[in-house]
Amino acid sequence: MSAPSSRIVGFDIARAFAMLGMMIVNFKTVMNAGENGPDWLIAFAGLFEGRASAVFVVLAGVGISLMTRKARTSNNPLLIQDYRQSIWKRSLFLFSVGMLLYLFGWSGDILHYYGLYMLIASFFILSSNKTILTAFLGFLFTAQLMQIALNYWQGWNPLLPFMDYLDFWTIKGFLRNLLYNGYHPLFPWFCFFLLGMWLGRQNVMDRAYRKKIVCYSIITAVVLEALAFYLIKVSSSAIGLDAAQFLFSTKTYPPNLFYILSSSSTAVAVIVVCIYFAEKFTDHWFTITMVRTGQLALTHYISHVFIGIGLLALLGKLENQTLAFSILYSLAFFSASALLSYIWRSRFTRGPLEALMRKI
Repeated sequence: MSAPSSRIVGFDIARAFAMLGMMIVNFKTVMNAGENGPDWLIAFAGLFEGRASAVFVVLAGVGISLMTRKARTSNNPLLIQDYRQSIWKRSLFLFSVGMLLYLFGWSGDILHYYGLYMLIASFFILSSNKTILTAFLGFLFTAQLMQIALNYWQGWNPLLPFMDYLDFWTIKGFLRNLLYNGYHPLFPWFCFFLLGMWLGRQNVMDRAYRKKIVCYSIITAVVLEALAFYLIKVSSSAIGLDAAQFLFSTKTYPPNLFYILSSSSTAVAVIVVCIYFAEKFTDHWFTITMVRTGQLALTHYISHVFIGIGLLALLGKLENQTLAFSILYSLAFFSASALLSYIWRSRFTRGPLEALMRKI
């Protein structure tokens, strides 16, 4: 099935919600507020861990498929190469921006991983859906084998796990972080990108087909969560709780087979629900605002690092804050970003950093 030609604004809405989720996760992390709150609020904030980023990466894959649709249908080698070179330039731009963020102290960057995803994805733009899904499974099972065979914790400060990567600025450490055990390593996070490339080729405007996708995604997510819980429970007595969670947990670290498949299912469900929402409330002010916010996602990602975290540092709020405060701050910052998006897009076609990337 091929996607329709008109812009599907539901993707932009999903991107905006993913941005909100990433803000909640990142702000609570830098404030060290993850466990400083009531159980129900901890559980709520935990819903976004690794899930918001997964939606973000799936949507990036969707964008590549939509961008290269003309190349796939034309069979024009020159046009295909033009698109591929455009992707390479975007890849280099995002990788460079991500590394600059890292130099400024933002170790949780996702953009330099994006650059690598896009580079590899450029060689899949003419691949069949079957090849893309086969590659998805290949990256997934390779990553699972690597997690079992290698020391997944290597490079991380044992006193600050998943906060401080000790040898990031060495060739060996950088490659290990990028490919295997960083925040969003190629193995297996590229699976989300491939899933997005597949989803971007589907006719998600066909209501019957869309309903199937949502139902299958929700059922798969529920089954996987239940299966993971059961496997941890029955295997922990034999191999230990830590080993059981390492193999079967659907938490972000390590990004094992269960996490990837469960997060893939929830990401697809969220994206398709956003398409439903956009279709039903097309002209509502909230829909328009969220669409414009999603279209400025790159700008907002950079601003939430420099402005959002910078403001917290200025106010002395980077240590031992409550979870309630971190979530309220996330909602306030996102609301301000959404308002500015609405105003900016009323006057300009693209966001400032989106325009800069396009120009370069």
